[in-house]
Amino acid sequence: MTDQTLDETLLTVGSASPFLPDTHIQFAWDSTCLGLIKTCPRLYQYTMIDGYVAKGESIHLRFGIEYHQALQDYDIARAEGTSHEDAVHSAISELVRRTHDWSVDETVKPGKYKNRQTLVSLVLDYLDHYVDDPAETYIKSDGKPAVELSFRFELDWGPTSGQPYLLCGHMDRVVSFNDQLFVMDHKTTTTTPSQYYFDQYEPHNQMTLYTIAGQVVLNAPVKGVIVRAAQILLDKENRFVSGFTLRTPDQLDEWMEDLRLHLERAEEYATRGYWPMNDTACDKFGGCKFRGVCSKSPSVREIYLKSDFEQLPREEIWSPLRSR
Repeated sequence: MTDQTLDETLLTVGSASPFLPDTHIQFAWDSTCLGLIKTCPRLYQYTMIDGYVAKGESIHLRFGIEYHQALQDYDIARAEGTSHEDAVHSAISELVRRTHDWSVDETVKPGKYKNRQTLVSLVLDYLDHYVDDPAETYIKSDGKPAVELSFRFELDWGPTSGQPYLLCGHMDRVVSFNDQLFVMDHKTTTTTPSQYYFDQYEPHNQMTLYTIAGQVVLNAPVKGVIVRAAQILLDKENRFVSGFTLRTPDQLDEWMEDLRLHLERAEEYATRGYWPMNDTACDKFGGCKFRGVCSKSPSVREIYLKSDFEQLPREEIWSPLRSR
């Protein structure tokens, strides 16, 4: 596996498309795409190939993106020597500017918990809670802080001899904690982050990929991921709990071997032009958003898709190669 910069990637593929030209064979993958294909090939098809999305902006997605961005702005400022107070002021000012026109229905969930006011409050509480953060931002060999790290690296095999598979993604931060290196990842929740909450990350597709990426991109012994869960509370100060999810070399090797088989199957589905339904996953995670469509006869599913979802233009569909 070799590290590859964005410019090198674009020179290789010629565009930001993660697919081989004139095919549905995907060669650039991130944890989002892998999660889709591993969960259900039909879910992957509707999302990545056909570009169907729920109508209206996702509150969860917007809230998560803005929360991550605000913490990254703070971490970068601190790593550059800015004082805590000035870094907080800068991060919050940018957050307020970016969300000035964001409004949601706060009378019903999820808008009750995830809105502009609770977002700003959550960021402020986090930065106050971790003002003396025991996890220190790792400084890379080039002297730059390991914050907001987009990664793209080649595997030693691919769908064609001329195009290896690429693993892509974005890590919020790499930190040193107790003389060991970890990727730091932030999650928000309205439930209590107990041990049961953190158990969901072992095993976990995203966390394993982050561990591998940290080792490859930084050429450093990253042990795993620190998951910092922020519980949104309306009637008192927000709560923050950290959990660790570690990976052994054997676990990483196993994940890579499994990945080979998953991608081989994805290539087969693309070649045949048929993405089978995994009907054992329809009820997972509160129910697949396409469950109502897949429950209908195949002859009428297109009608329900176009009625209940929006279809994005090809250039707007999620791409692991698109710069953040």
